[in-house]
Amino acid sequence: MALLRLIIPLIYTAFLVFTIVDLVTIDPGRVKHLPKFTWIILAIILPLIGGLLWFLVGREPLEPREHGRYVNPTPRRTRGPSAPDDDPEFLHRLGREQAQEERIRQLEERLREIDSDDDKPKE
Repeated sequence: MALLRLIIPLIYTAFLVFTIVDLVTIDPGRVKHLPKFTWIILAIILPLIGGLLWFLVGREPLEPREHGRYVNPTPRRTRGPSAPDDDPEFLHRLGREQAQEERIRQLEERLREIDSDDDKPKE
């Protein structure tokens, strides 16, 4: 019975440490449902429940090894361009807007010319 009192807290502590180490070292692309920091706080506040939730629903499992390394078939989530000039859609839209503004400027200039022709006295 004394051995059981020693083993259970030891297993509990080992599970908590293993969970925290796994959370800290895992690739952020494999974290699901909550941000990585939130999973760490949850594992610290509710060690057994938080750890079980983490391993059951919070992480993408590793796929079988292929040529000595793990393969994850789901691509890592990308957040998109980090700056506007890295975004091809933004650059395309900007070019369209500039072309449209140029056409508007040319039309306004032609209208001014037509108006100035109308203001001249007719002979």
